[in-house]
Amino acid sequence: MKHKVAYMGVFVALAMILSYVESLLPYFFSVPGMKLGLTNVLVVIALYFWGPKEAFCINLVRIILMGLLFGNGVGFAYSLAGGITSFVAMYLFKKIEGLHVIFVSAAGGIFHNVGQVLIGSILVANWTWLFYTPFLLAGGIFTGSIVGLISALVLSRLKTISSIPKE
Repeated sequence: MKHKVAYMGVFVALAMILSYVESLLPYFFSVPGMKLGLTNVLVVIALYFWGPKEAFCINLVRIILMGLLFGNGVGFAYSLAGGITSFVAMYLFKKIEGLHVIFVSAAGGIFHNVGQVLIGSILVANWTWLFYTPFLLAGGIFTGSIVGLISALVLSRLKTISSIPKE
C-alpha cells in the first residue's frame, strides 16, 4: 500500500510538471485557452491501472496544488470544473463494455470543455462567448483522442512491468 501511495505521488509530480510545461506553450491551434491536456495522460493511466479513487485523487491534488502555486481564483474554478466533469465522464464511459481507452479519453476531453463552459456561464454574465463552444468541443475530441492514444501506449507497456504495485 505504501508503495502505491509513493507511485501516486510520482504521478502527481509528473502531472504538475506537465501542467507547468503546458502553461508555457502557446495556445493550441491558436485558440485562446485550448491546451493539449497532457496531464490527463496520468489521470487516464491511473484510472485504468489502479481505479477511480486513485485517479480522482491524483487529478484533484494536482488541480489544487497547481492552483495554489500558479493560479488565481478564476483559473482554479475553471480547472476544477473541467477536471471534475472530465473525470466523471471518463469514469462513466470506462464502464461501457469494450469501449477503447481512446474513446474514454476523448469523452474526458469533451466534458472538460463542457465543465469549463458551465463554470464560465456562472462566472461571466455575457452569453455571446458560448458561440466559442463548438470549437472547444471539437478541440476536446481531438486532444482527448491524442491523450487516449498516448495513455493506451503507456498502459500496454505498464502491463509488462511487474514492479509497480496495483494494490
